[in-house]
Amino acid sequence: MRPMKIAITGLTACSGCQLTLLNCEDQLPDLLARCELVYFPLAESGNTLEVKFDAAIVEGAVSTPKDLELLFQLRNASTHLVAYGTCALFGGVAAMNNRTSCRQDLLHTVFGAAEKLPESFAPAPLANYVSVDAAVTGCPPEKQEIAELVAALAAGTLPPPRSYPVCTECRSRENLCLLLEKKELCLGPVVQGGCNARCPATGIVCEGCRGPVREANVAQELELLLERGFGRDEIERRMSRFKPEWDYGQRR
Repeated sequence: MRPMKIAITGLTACSGCQLTLLNCEDQLPDLLARCELVYFPLAESGNTLEVKFDAAIVEGAVSTPKDLELLFQLRNASTHLVAYGTCALFGGVAAMNNRTSCRQDLLHTVFGAAEKLPESFAPAPLANYVSVDAAVTGCPPEKQEIAELVAALAAGTLPPPRSYPVCTECRSRENLCLLLEKKELCLGPVVQGGCNARCPATGIVCEGCRGPVREANVAQELELLLERGFGRDEIERRMSRFKPEWDYGQRR
């Protein structure tokens, strides 16, 4: 069986998701035996896009014309396109200020009084522009999920999506519930699991970095947090840190 031809790249992002893949030291030999990294600018030079890929693994949100051009090129050249990380799936941190009315003000905050500002638009997930075949969430993703993705692609299939909240993992670890027992602003009930409840296990509330779980009961979470004295603006600001748009009336 020939190795898969893989493209791995980032759009508007911090490159942390790609670095996590490179940090899979124990798994890399096996992963590299299954695939040929044809395009991976962060890790090697001499890359080319002039081929057909079995899969393109794309990190980051779309926020510039260059991002969009590269995304279209990869989509057209790839059998499977994978949204890799929270930014690629939901917009992520890059999109947290999308509700700001004047984007030019944000650009001036970053780049100062430059006469010519970079051309950009509100950061958005990949699925706003192209079809996405598979997703690996996280900020950054877990190493195990990266290995599962490559193994599934090598087998000619796609990894099954996780569909349970962080609270499930908290209960399995017998963690103290920070939302119900300590009355803290924890997003565990509406955020996708897979991190083994790493933050709540150390007494840190879930910040929502893995994005919403499917069929999250957002309305009930909002009601619980309001009952505990948190303001609506504070709740929405926390929830929009990794995903800018939630349906606050959504119920299962």
